[in-house]
Amino acid sequence: MNATSPEAATGRGPVADPGRVVLLTTSHRVAPGLLSWPAWQALRGADRVLCADGAHPQLPYLREAGIPVDEAAPTAEQLVDACAGGRTVVVVATGEGEPALTDGLARLAGSGRVRMPELELLPASYDLPGARLLDLVQVMDRIRAECPWSSRQTHKGLAKYGIEEAYELVEAIEDGDREELREELGDVLLQVIFHARIAEEDGEAPFSIDDVAGGIVTKLIHRHPHVFGDETATTPEEVKEHWRRTKAVEKQRSSVTEGIPLGQPGLALAAKLASRVRTAGLDVPLPPVEGIGYELLALAVRAESAGVDPEAALRAAARAYRDAIRESEEENPGED
Repeated sequence: MNATSPEAATGRGPVADPGRVVLLTTSHRVAPGLLSWPAWQALRGADRVLCADGAHPQLPYLREAGIPVDEAAPTAEQLVDACAGGRTVVVVATGEGEPALTDGLARLAGSGRVRMPELELLPASYDLPGARLLDLVQVMDRIRAECPWSSRQTHKGLAKYGIEEAYELVEAIEDGDREELREELGDVLLQVIFHARIAEEDGEAPFSIDDVAGGIVTKLIHRHPHVFGDETATTPEEVKEHWRRTKAVEKQRSSVTEGIPLGQPGLALAAKLASRVRTAGLDVPLPPVEGIGYELLALAVRAESAGVDPEAALRAAARAYRDAIRESEEENPGED
């Protein structure tokens, strides 16, 4: 008994291969031309390459590689027709993607009127971790150039905002609010980017955000010889010792008090001084003077030696006191 093909059974000829559509996406945060190997394979093997954006950053590099690109924005129907007969069409997506085209293909597929080509989404380049920082730099550049308020700001004028954002970050951490923490980290990062952008305009000693990042990268590598060098450290205490030793060589300080900002909150300042004294192995008695300030100093030193952050402890106590005040107000509402 001879087998009968589906085409013979229906009286129709062979069904044409509907072909293949490859939607090629790229990241503007990666240098044009740095595409993945599967992307280059798809481009070289395509029967036709289309791109709706004549100014797409990839086009010069594709043409330089000998890949002809048609600057066209086909409809879904036109794209299906272009693939008929087993042809492969690569669509180089614009920065916004191709929502009109993909929506049209979805509607066409749902209609059941045509046999659809195979559709593949192929990322040609990827964002590396931290890529959105490039967007932040670009946004800050534009704001600095075009915003009437931002374009007039100085390091001194922004200083108070840096302090405020740092405190709000600490509050989010102590409250355990993850969403607030993410937002406040962004606000602190904005201060860094903003100051670095202003610094680029300095006529005598300009520096950029790349200089800032480069400096901290160098510092971190130098202060972590147990990670990037030949030294070893198996405990947090050994890591701290590496840090203190390399920092002392870098700074060449003549006193353990050097580098301590005196403008920080009083309890934090007292605790920092006590920490420097303790880690240096010095025996420095507290001044034998009576008064509230010296009593607070003694409490801060005692807290630091016990591993307690006096600022955090006082904030926690103050919050508890605030809650007690609110409870008292609710129990004894004032008269209108």
